[in-house]
Amino acid sequence: MAFHSMVFLYGFLPAVILCYFLLPARWRTGRNCILLIFSLGFYAWGGIWALPVLLASCAVNCLAGLGCAPGRPWGRAVYWCGVGVNIAALAYYKYTGFFLENLQALGMEVTIPSIVLPAGISFFTFQAVAYLTDVRRGTIPPERNPGKLTLFMVFFPQLLQGPILRYGAFAPALDDRRENSSAAAQGATRFCFGLAKKVLLADALGTIADAAFSSGDRLTVALAWLGAIAYSLQLYFDFSGYTDMAIGLGRIFGLPIPENFCYPYAAVSVTDFWRRWHQTLSFWFRDYVYIPLGGNRCSRRRQVVNLAAVWLLTGLWHGAAWTFVLWGGYYALLLMGEKFLWGRGLARLPMPVRRLYAVLAAVVGWVIFRSADLAQAGAMLQGMFGFAPGGLWSGEAAYYLLQFRWELLVAIPACLPVKVWLEEQLRRGAEQGRRLQAVVLALGPKVLVFGLLGWSSVRLLSSTFRSFLYFQF
Repeated sequence: MAFHSMVFLYGFLPAVILCYFLLPARWRTGRNCILLIFSLGFYAWGGIWALPVLLASCAVNCLAGLGCAPGRPWGRAVYWCGVGVNIAALAYYKYTGFFLENLQALGMEVTIPSIVLPAGISFFTFQAVAYLTDVRRGTIPPERNPGKLTLFMVFFPQLLQGPILRYGAFAPALDDRRENSSAAAQGATRFCFGLAKKVLLADALGTIADAAFSSGDRLTVALAWLGAIAYSLQLYFDFSGYTDMAIGLGRIFGLPIPENFCYPYAAVSVTDFWRRWHQTLSFWFRDYVYIPLGGNRCSRRRQVVNLAAVWLLTGLWHGAAWTFVLWGGYYALLLMGEKFLWGRGLARLPMPVRRLYAVLAAVVGWVIFRSADLAQAGAMLQGMFGFAPGGLWSGEAAYYLLQFRWELLVAIPACLPVKVWLEEQLRRGAEQGRRLQAVVLALGPKVLVFGLLGWSSVRLLSSTFRSFLYFQF
């Protein structure tokens, strides 16, 4: 069940909100049970066959957390067994086919089984590993209530696509949270803006990207760049839109979901880009892989190995394909270069040049990320840099540029901190006694959110359904 489906918007969501708030706030356990039941139903809607996998993961991690706490007999062994079970399940479902396909390509006679990937397994596996690691380190106590840990693992707003939660930040709210109308209104507003990002911008931009990446011999330089930029914007609005909806739902129920994006296309370097994009994943690899390997507190050679390991894993986490391995290697080289070679020189360049460098690096990276295979990635990159089979320009590029001009014109400023600047200007005007600015600041978001919700609903009814891009990971 997707957040932008009519079933969710006008069926599931009103039902869970009604059942949740019918219970008095003092019945905290009852409200948690409502969320748990609806979260399991939400997951089962997409395929009940995958529900046992999720529940088994919850059970294993609940028991492993109790057994791996500091001071427990065999705690270290229990911890590694728990982590091993989590990683083994992820490896089986996500990488078995990739491994066997490569053996087959080497000439070995192997049978490739048909394995369906359980939705959200990459996300709830990483949450489980973080929980066990934090318990083992003594950062948090083990959770003795299996219902609370299960709710942490399956909480429906972030179950399928993140952000990746930390139990230490989530657990206190399970017992002590204060839902109120103000927070619920803020959450609903955030949800509607996220819905508009997905339905009104990302899906339209995806049409351009699909056309460019599938153009074959019709590819021109203009179409290659248009498709690459469109996909970069599509991915941002698709994923950040989901995150906005997840955060908004969390606020309605009084449960904290962390921010995941901070205007990544305003970055001034590749390093800065990855501090802004998918922040919870970046922080997860930093805290549970990079720093345990030695981080920056080791020789330069070891730092290179650490970065290479982190980005190989980051690439593979996103998908079982050589394009993702290449994508991870691409960013490993750029980050090593900024860290050891050209970082100081880059810092001395004018700010517009630094921003252009970061955006171009990201766009090239997303071409590799989006491509179905290495051949398509090579064709798109050759086309972008002047070696397109269709020449420089085509009517197809002009068609998509004109057909989706409004989405492009809105998307470019919307992915930059223009909203923050406008809010600051209106706030200053209101503080200086300007009534118009005060009225716009107070009523503008409310009027806009109703308009966006209505427009998004109409678009959902009249266009082809597009799933969220990160569902495949």
